[in-house]
Amino acid sequence: MTDVLDRYDRRRARTATGELADLNASGAIEAADVHVAARLAKLVDESDPLVRVTLALTVRAAREGSTSLDPEHARELLAEAGRDGADEDGSGTVPPFELPPTDAWLDRVRASALGEAGVLIVEHELVYLDRFHREEVQVAEDLGRRAAGPQPSVDEQMLDAGLERVFPGASWTEQQAAVRAAAGQLTTVLAGGPGTGKTSTVAGLLTLLLEQAELSGHRPRIALAAPTGKAAARLRESVLGSLADLPAQDRDRLGSDIEAVTIHRLLGWRPDSGNRFRRDRRNPLPHDIVIIDEASMLSLTLTARLLEALRPTTRLLLVGDPDQLASVEAGAVLADLVAGYGETGPVVRLSTSHRFGQEIGELAEAVRAGHADRVIELLDAATPDGPVEHLPVDDVLGADEALRPRLLEHAQRLRELALRGRHADALQALGEHRLLCAHREGPWGVGPWNDRVERWLGEATDYAGRQVLGRPLLVTTNDRGLGLYNGDTGVMSLREDGRVVGVFGEPSAPQVHAASTLGEVDTAHAMTIHKSQGSQARAITVLLPDADSRLLTRELLYTAITRAQRSITLVGSHEAIRAAVTRRTQRATGLRHRVTR
Repeated sequence: MTDVLDRYDRRRARTATGELADLNASGAIEAADVHVAARLAKLVDESDPLVRVTLALTVRAAREGSTSLDPEHARELLAEAGRDGADEDGSGTVPPFELPPTDAWLDRVRASALGEAGVLIVEHELVYLDRFHREEVQVAEDLGRRAAGPQPSVDEQMLDAGLERVFPGASWTEQQAAVRAAAGQLTTVLAGGPGTGKTSTVAGLLTLLLEQAELSGHRPRIALAAPTGKAAARLRESVLGSLADLPAQDRDRLGSDIEAVTIHRLLGWRPDSGNRFRRDRRNPLPHDIVIIDEASMLSLTLTARLLEALRPTTRLLLVGDPDQLASVEAGAVLADLVAGYGETGPVVRLSTSHRFGQEIGELAEAVRAGHADRVIELLDAATPDGPVEHLPVDDVLGADEALRPRLLEHAQRLRELALRGRHADALQALGEHRLLCAHREGPWGVGPWNDRVERWLGEATDYAGRQVLGRPLLVTTNDRGLGLYNGDTGVMSLREDGRVVGVFGEPSAPQVHAASTLGEVDTAHAMTIHKSQGSQARAITVLLPDADSRLLTRELLYTAITRAQRSITLVGSHEAIRAAVTRRTQRATGLRHRVTR
């Protein structure tokens, strides 16, 4: 649903006029959409109101993560604006914007001044801004060239022996098949849910590719990267952990001096550009193998920059879960590639999860498949002391009462350990439980729930505010000097000399930093599901908003559930759960139509 904006709302464009002003007042578009559309329309002297509205809606679509505008989705937005809107004075209603049939609509866009100028492009019955159309075409063409060119040669006998050595037994058949496929092609998409052995597959692939390279005497240069610093650090730790399970000869071949960086750092920042990098077609990366983890977070723009920075002979492995939440920026690249190629070509899928018990695995799969009745059935059959729990509350007061004991107990445990300076134990306790929310603000949001836990802790102990011992932390900016990255979690603790410090990293190797050196950090008794992506905890509690929340989607719920290692608690009504399972993230993209099966 659209939100009616009063005249003082920051999302109102006070200089807007005509149909853009009406739609802005109704909440169908926001100030940023209005300003961009009005400016571009003025530059090309666009006189058609339908095309100006289309441009504003296309800008909104990009802002919300789509690479294009789906006219049917636009019809829904405009219909809601007509039902719910207010006029420019903040009162009354806005008459529904008159729309022609879709074919006639798109023809008018093509023939418009904005269409002739190349600002708006129509293809696949979608409307694009020129930048995203150009990047989609580029990504598809680069992938096509890589598929059509010479593929790597492999010594099959050596590979067979290596696979039996690195992945022995019937339980590794999926990993064997994935590595076999990846070894013989330049581009591979390794898709799989949590706990399916993606990192073990990566470690095995690397050591076997190094073994193959020994025949030529050239040791390949390897780059490990991920969209965020947190994901990059976790990739390195996971690969090193997987090496411990390999035979000694393979462990030694790969070595322990593995590094992983963000994709931005790999490509090299350029201070004169927000979306261009030092590495490009004229100055490609020197690496022979590039592996990108958490590829579900890849935006279209970042994917385009990555592909154009690869040499024609560089192997590329994209690793991730296509059913999780997509990039914050425009695009759903991993999901598009899996859907476009199907289970053929460069896509290999791991499907057997070893992370969850049976109950959590069944629930996650039912959500992923969109089987709402099965999800409700599993939740209704859950027992209070089992790994799956449902608290069918439909208001904040009920959630408050139900969750206070467990949240307060966890907060008190953190404080007690921090007071004793037990850094490793505090980090261990931090990973025991995590409260996840769909929203940042509002009654079901992170902000109010962090405040709630702080208040409970203050009532139950001598806890005296936010900047004190036991406070769980969420890093919100990258700090390469300290080795802390956006999304890292930690806890305020007490050093032996009585100084307050922030403790981060793994319990086995705590990173201790003076509190005064920490940059931007938030309190993390609760965090958003988006921020939790790529992490895990033994027990997860998920607060679901009302059923009509636009953030409540299948991908969001699936991502939340798959953060749990041992137990999951869903807090929300049956209506909210059913809405989440049946509602897909609406991202209009055309990449899946451009890649060939």
